[in-house]
Amino acid sequence: MATRSETVQNLRTVFASFGEVVGRIPAEGWQVQSLCPAWTVRGVVHHVTTVESALVGWRPGGDSPFSAMPAIAEELAQLDDAALLARYQDITALRIEDLATMTETEFDEPSITPVGPGTYAGFMRIRVFDVWVHERDIRVPLGLTGDDSGPAAEMSLDEVQSSIGFIVGKKIGLADGSSIQIDLTGPVTRTLCARVEGRAAAVDHLDDPTITLSMDSLTFMQLACGRIDPEGPIADGRVTWSGDEALAAHAARHLAFTM
Repeated sequence: MATRSETVQNLRTVFASFGEVVGRIPAEGWQVQSLCPAWTVRGVVHHVTTVESALVGWRPGGDSPFSAMPAIAEELAQLDDAALLARYQDITALRIEDLATMTETEFDEPSITPVGPGTYAGFMRIRVFDVWVHERDIRVPLGLTGDDSGPAAEMSLDEVQSSIGFIVGKKIGLADGSSIQIDLTGPVTRTLCARVEGRAAAVDHLDDPTITLSMDSLTFMQLACGRIDPEGPIADGRVTWSGDEALAAHAARHLAFTM
């Protein structure tokens, strides 16, 4: 499990990287459709700024920060693009100041999270994941360059990997006795394994997986987050597989567990 300092550093990284990308959005790019189906590029920036604004000064045990979001979102909607970027920069600077004052005990306190009860630390790991994914929601359709490796990318992948049992059991629907290995070839290199024995669950290693999928880590994250049509990376060779042909082809098309 990540330490408080690792999580805070990863938040610093994703906040800075997201802001740098937003600073490179051309004037005509703000209204381009992002990879997130619900939002334009501006919509993504608006969303991230709204969430982080609601979290400024919030501590576990207080009223839900989500209740403040509608009013914040309405106020941010009145800002022009440049002012929205400036607000994002100001808000994320305040967020880092807040995080720097928190003790280890506060960081580990029980907390609401977007996926149910958890800890504040878990909530912040989800924030790393969310901002990391949303940066790519902007970068990819606009053709902007960026780095998809590093500790923040690793932590973001951890959030998906923690749901591998759900992906395999509920989304892919792997049959009892079957197993899957997913080889991520970089820029984050990792092997994900799961087996179904009554229920689907992650395992450390498989000697003879029923199917094996192979792809780069960014493609995997975009597929798992429902950001891209799997037919594209399958057709161009970014996603390959071995083992049971029909089952592997089905699995490659059913990795999405969130939007």
